Amino acid sequence: MNMIRSVRRRFTVGHLATATDPATLRRAAAELLATAIFVFAAEGATLTLGRMHGHDKGVVGGLVAVALAHALALAAAVACAANTSGGHVNPAVTFGALLAGQICLVRSLVYWAAQLLGAVAAALVLRLATGGMHLPEYELAGGVSGWQAAVLEAAMAFGLMHAYFATVMNQTRRVHAGAGAVVAAPLAVGLLAGSNVLACGALEGAVMNPALAFGPAVVGSRRWGNHWVYWTGPMVGAGLSGVVYEHLVAGPAGRRGGGAVVRRRLHAGRRARAPLL
Repeated sequence: MNMIRSVRRRFTVGHLATATDPATLRRAAAELLATAIFVFAAEGATLTLGRMHGHDKGVVGGLVAVALAHALALAAAVACAANTSGGHVNPAVTFGALLAGQICLVRSLVYWAAQLLGAVAAALVLRLATGGMHLPEYELAGGVSGWQAAVLEAAMAFGLMHAYFATVMNQTRRVHAGAGAVVAAPLAVGLLAGSNVLACGALEGAVMNPALAFGPAVVGSRRWGNHWVYWTGPMVGAGLSGVVYEHLVAGPAGRRGGGAVVRRRLHAGRRARAPLL
């Protein structure tokens, strides 16, 4: 019950004017571009694997290549957007931040629209640039049900969201780590995403990101049979992770102390920029 009350206390709707605020639009643009960068590289790697091995993620070398592409692309995309929008690059991450009280609902809606638009744009560029080649689909392996896949997606998104909170969104650590955090934080998130692809990619695709499934589905196959898996799983996992991290890991004292440290360091040197979402 305490956790539920904490979520209700930290959850904010925001003002409608926030949606058209110049700062919100700049952050949305950063999310759109970063998501497009990530989806283009991730889908492009899977498309190349398809040319070589018939979209068989069970091929060990191909799976490693796709996992590496996901890891590096996500790390680069997060690094590009981190100082502007927080580097979410994922509707599920935005949802986790919303439940943790780090972003308001109105701004979350703008982020979601930007992320989905970026994913569609990246998929469209891939399709046009390859002469209309069939974009990869995320499918469930034989013997894996939709609910089993959703649980896997939730588990992976839970860990990914935790990595975001512990690194990219941890303002205290970013200030203390200095310039090293600019590289280390996005890389930690990317490496975990790549590891998840290795763990579950051959089972159900290891998407962890609704935008990554949405863009190719809109531009390519338009098959929506199991699409709910790649929305429900990541949203539930990231949302739960946001609540757990803020309530159990960070704690009220840690949040107050961390904020004070950040304010003192920023006032003293103005050397770090941690966006207030």
